[in-house]
Parts: sequence; structure tokens; C-alpha cells
Amino acid sequence: MNQRGYGAVWLMILAIAAGMAFVPDCRAAGGPPGVGGVLPEIVLPPPQRMEEVQYLGLKEKVSFKIPETRAEVVIVEIFSMYCPFCQKEAPAVNELYQIIANRPDLKDKVKIIGIGAGNSQFEVNAFRDLYRIAFPLFPDTDFSIHKRLGEVRTPYFIVIRIKPDKTHSVIYSQVGAIGDPGQFLEKILSKPASGKGV
Repeated sequence: MNQRGYGAVWLMILAIAAGMAFVPDCRAAGGPPGVGGVLPEIVLPPPQRMEEVQYLGLKEKVSFKIPETRAEVVIVEIFSMYCPFCQKEAPAVNELYQIIANRPDLKDKVKIIGIGAGNSQFEVNAFRDLYRIAFPLFPDTDFSIHKRLGEVRTPYFIVIRIKPDKTHSVIYSQVGAIGDPGQFLEKILSKPASGKGV
């Protein structure tokens, strides 16, 4: 393990030992996006790696909005590297990613991204490296995205269905663990797109 790897591990150990669990109250006006609604306008920074650009179906390393992802369904996890529940949930979300990746009928249609509430790029990278996260993770250093999503507790999962005209609707919005990854996947795939969309 290189010096950067040791630094990431020590950062995680210190965070856990200090009890720095990030579990904010859900008090923002309007709360999180509900089923049938739409995401607020969120611009994510360019993906760090070219394989992430390709995974998301972007043409280049540029800032983008979540509904611009080339997919029919996007699963968004709001997490924090300091949240013990997010740490515990990481293996289940990794399993969900692998189930999707191993299904030829889904791997180009369903994508997963993570947004680290209050986390810097370094912290997001540390979480990715420690838990071997294969899907793209994005920092939200100043909590601006987190605030726009209703200051949800972590982990929080929002799933959108993107329509052919690139409008979208929220088909799942829930705090906490996803449970069995295979059952969770089947549950969200069975949910139809709402008539709403932006």
C-alpha cells in the first residue's frame, strides 16, 4: 500500500474512533424529492477518471446534470465517509453494482452514482479506495447539493427514471439500507415513470 493509501485508511480510522458520524437532520424546506417529483437542478463536477466518463455515457470530462447520464435509471446514494451506516451499507451497494454489471440487459440501462455530503474529493477518494467502490463518487464539500436535496440523513437513496425525451421522475426516495440488493433492484425496476418530469 502506498503512502496515499495509508493516509486514507488512517483518515477513516480516526473518523470512526472520534465518532464523527454524519447524520444530519432532515429540516430543509420541502424535504427530499418525493416519488413522482423531480430532482432539483444539480450540477456535478467532472468525473475524475475516463472510465467513469464512459460509464456515465458522457462525451468528455465535463460538469453534468444527473438526468444527462446515458441510462434509463440512475440510482443516487447520498453518503458520508464518516457515517457508520454508509460504511456498513457499502458492501450491499457494491453487490448491487455487480448484479447490474453482470446483467447484459441492464448494464447499459441502470447506473449508480454516489454523492459525499460534506466530503472533499480527498475524502470521497478515501471512501472509494477503502470500500473498493467501482461506481463514480462525487464530492459535495460545501453541502450545497445536500441542502438542495432536503438535508437528508445518510445513507439516502434516490432513484430516477429518465424518459426518452430526457425528462425524468423520481421513482424511489428513501433513507436507510437497501436490504437485499437483488430484491431492491427488482423493486425499483418494477416502478413505472410518473407522468411528471422536467
